[in-house]
Amino acid sequence: MNIYKLPSAKAFESTYKGKNTHLITLTNRAGMQIALTDYGARLVSVLVPDKHADLVDVVLGFDSIQKYFDADEKYHGATIGRYGNRIANGEFTLNGKKYTLPKNNGQNCLHGGQDSFDKKVWDRQVSFQKSVTFYYVSPAGEEGFPGELKTVVTYELTNDNEIIIHFQATTDEPTIVNLTNHAYFNLNGEGNGDILNHEITINSTDFIEINKDQTATGKIRSVQGNSFDFTQPKELANCINNAEDQLLFAQGFDHTFINNQPISAPIAKAYSKKSGIELSVFTDEPGIHLYTGNFLSSDQGKCGRNYVKHGGFCFEAQHYPDSPNHPHFPSVTLEPNEVFKSTIKYKFSIRKDS
Repeated sequence: MNIYKLPSAKAFESTYKGKNTHLITLTNRAGMQIALTDYGARLVSVLVPDKHADLVDVVLGFDSIQKYFDADEKYHGATIGRYGNRIANGEFTLNGKKYTLPKNNGQNCLHGGQDSFDKKVWDRQVSFQKSVTFYYVSPAGEEGFPGELKTVVTYELTNDNEIIIHFQATTDEPTIVNLTNHAYFNLNGEGNGDILNHEITINSTDFIEINKDQTATGKIRSVQGNSFDFTQPKELANCINNAEDQLLFAQGFDHTFINNQPISAPIAKAYSKKSGIELSVFTDEPGIHLYTGNFLSSDQGKCGRNYVKHGGFCFEAQHYPDSPNHPHFPSVTLEPNEVFKSTIKYKFSIRKDS
């Protein structure tokens, strides 16, 4: 049995590109604890009581800042920007002008490019040990994106075992924005094998089709009659290896589902019978992206064991992938007179039948 605890704050004291890094911890009255770092404005640990009232760390990550610098997987727990997910061929057109972005995923620009938000040290402010707010100003032209973008991300830990993430951004010229969080969850406990025994529910009737390059084709497909129907709870092991083109293209799930739920209702849930922990996700974003850790490997996690393929899953609430190149998708354009705002809530509980 793993004894889970938060990493040492001292192990996160370093300097990266002239800025100091830190570990910030928050605790609620129910005993839940989370740790964050200003490097990538990211979640490092999420300790949640399981059905035996033992604390389980359900987020993949590392026990020192140096391991984040050196990791094979760069996105663990991070704030993703300026544009989460893929932009095909690393280019888009805005107001008649073509913009070229780094291609860091085959022919695609993934998660904002090579030197994106996950690799920045953000400024921070902690409020009464219940929330922490991170700030980053992305200069015009960074990674090819137009406009200076001022971004604010606040993590709040409530006494109802909820992590509420608020995103806000403003720009001084028209640009595109798609912010999200890239926490990998394993409700069995990080480093405790794969997540194929997890039961997944997604309250969506449609998903976005991808091609062999894993970019959006622009087609919205029904989940009926294929492996993407999670409208009723279903174990990942029962569908992830099915011989369907969409699963073969991504080597698992790496797809955005359409969200028509109000923020008061969960768009997605995951449940581990082993721990009894259930995660519910609420958001005002138009999509929820399920990624099943199809390329996780080699990195040694906080528990001291190497992560494995499908060792974690992501529920990334976001706009649709490659939206700037598909005019019928919800707009990701941000104008100078506008404020981008979005919210993700991760709520943890013990299912009554555990």
